[in-house]
Amino acid sequence: MYESHIRPARLADELALGALDRETWSTLHAVSPRPVPPYDPFFDSNHRPEDYLVAADGPAESARGGAAGGTDGGTGPGDVIGYIRIAAPTPLACNQHVRQIQGLAVTDRARGRGIGRALLRAACDESRRRGAVRITLRVLGHNAPARGLYESEGFAVEGVLPGEFWIGGEYVDDVMMGRSLR
Repeated sequence: MYESHIRPARLADELALGALDRETWSTLHAVSPRPVPPYDPFFDSNHRPEDYLVAADGPAESARGGAAGGTDGGTGPGDVIGYIRIAAPTPLACNQHVRQIQGLAVTDRARGRGIGRALLRAACDESRRRGAVRITLRVLGHNAPARGLYESEGFAVEGVLPGEFWIGGEYVDDVMMGRSLR
C-alpha cells in the first residue's frame, strides 16, 4: 500500500521539485509569469533545501531516499508529490519568532488525498521546532480552495491589499493570513 510521507527536502529533489512547480503553475496562485525554458534552478541562495518539506509517495523507506525513491516527477514509489516552503519573513532579528509559508504545491495526481493539509501541519510543527510562535502566509484573494484550507487549519485573515496584483486581466487582492503556533 502506498501513502505519502513528509520529509525534509534534499538537493537531489531539485529536478522533481522544479518539474512539480512548473506542472502546478496557475494564475490561481502565481503572481510571476509562467516559467519557460531554460528553467532557473529550483534551489538557489534564497531557496535552500532546508527551507522545504517534501511529500513523497510510497513506502517510508523509499520516501527517505532508498533506491526506489524517484526524483524525476514520475509515478513510482518515493516520487515527490508535493512541497511546502517555510522561511523567515524577514532577516531581522526582531522577527525571527515568525515563520512564513512561501509556497505550497501538490501534483494533480495526488490532489484530494490530504497532502496539502499534511504539508501545512508539518510546516507548523517544523516552525515550532525552529522556535517560531507564529506562522503567516499570503494568498491571492481569488484562491478560494487555498483560503478554505488555511482557514480550516486555524489561519485567519489579518490584512488585505485590495487589487494588489493584475493577473489574467483583473485586479486580484493579496490576502495576509496568520495563526499562533502556541
